[in-house]
Amino acid sequence: MRIIDGDTVDRLLDETGLADALLAMFRDGCEQPVRHHHTVSVPDDPDATLLLMPAWQPGESLGIKVVTVFPGNSAQGNPAVLGQYLLLDARTGAPVALIDGTRLTAWRTAAASALAARFLARADSRRMVMVGSGALAPMLIRAHRAARPGLDDICIWNRNPDKAASLAETLSAEGLSVRPAGDLETEVRAADLISCATLSTAPIVRGDWLKQGAHLDLVGAFRPDMRESDDRAVERASVFVDTRPGASKEGGDIVQPLASGALQIDDIRADLHELSSGQHQGRSSDEEITLFKSVGAALEDLAAARLVAERLAPA
Repeated sequence: MRIIDGDTVDRLLDETGLADALLAMFRDGCEQPVRHHHTVSVPDDPDATLLLMPAWQPGESLGIKVVTVFPGNSAQGNPAVLGQYLLLDARTGAPVALIDGTRLTAWRTAAASALAARFLARADSRRMVMVGSGALAPMLIRAHRAARPGLDDICIWNRNPDKAASLAETLSAEGLSVRPAGDLETEVRAADLISCATLSTAPIVRGDWLKQGAHLDLVGAFRPDMRESDDRAVERASVFVDTRPGASKEGGDIVQPLASGALQIDDIRADLHELSSGQHQGRSSDEEITLFKSVGAALEDLAAARLVAERLAPA
């Protein structure tokens, strides 16, 4: 069995190749049981949780992501969330590779948004606003840039302007056209693509700010009590999701509008399976406002892990 660390994952994956792998996996489908949540008894950390996310294609690929969420770790300066991905031989069950699950998750999350943008963002998109400057922000910027190469004016907004400026400087050094954002409303009103990756519990981006033809990509706010957009956003936009069961139960940007009546379950136009398989064309006009909500799915992890293993040189 190979042990594959985060640096190796970064070396082996690229934005376009992974988005292609996700498209194939969403198109073909796979078995992915409901995510397992288990509370773990840990002294002084009652919220410690073990998450298990299996997925498989019979005879093709098999794997499981194991994630621990121990909030108490933060007080000791250790990561609160840790993950590993175990890739297995689908024919024998033998272990193939143990992969850094944290890096794998970040890569597949950004690639899923980029895949959605292929169908939902205007082909001539030029201006992007990245809301949030955490670990996912640079990956989302690179992934969206790969999906829409015309993006040549990218700005980063964060409640802490210094963090936005620091990330913009780092990405500019890579040759990307990135700058710190000014006033958020002004930037969003001019943007073709807005991507959000935050832990916000209250709307940040307002639906009334979205111009005709804009695409709103919502990646953060992964719990029902979190959200990054308001009800007006789903009222104005054509709504798409990565998976219907996941987004309608876990993502606050869908769960809360469903509860308020601003969104009906039948208003969700399509998920990534329907887009990838050609059952839905995605954007229907240059004036249409589109919204994509991602909460993650085990099949995304399986597709990414399989691509890493395929690209890894023989031991």
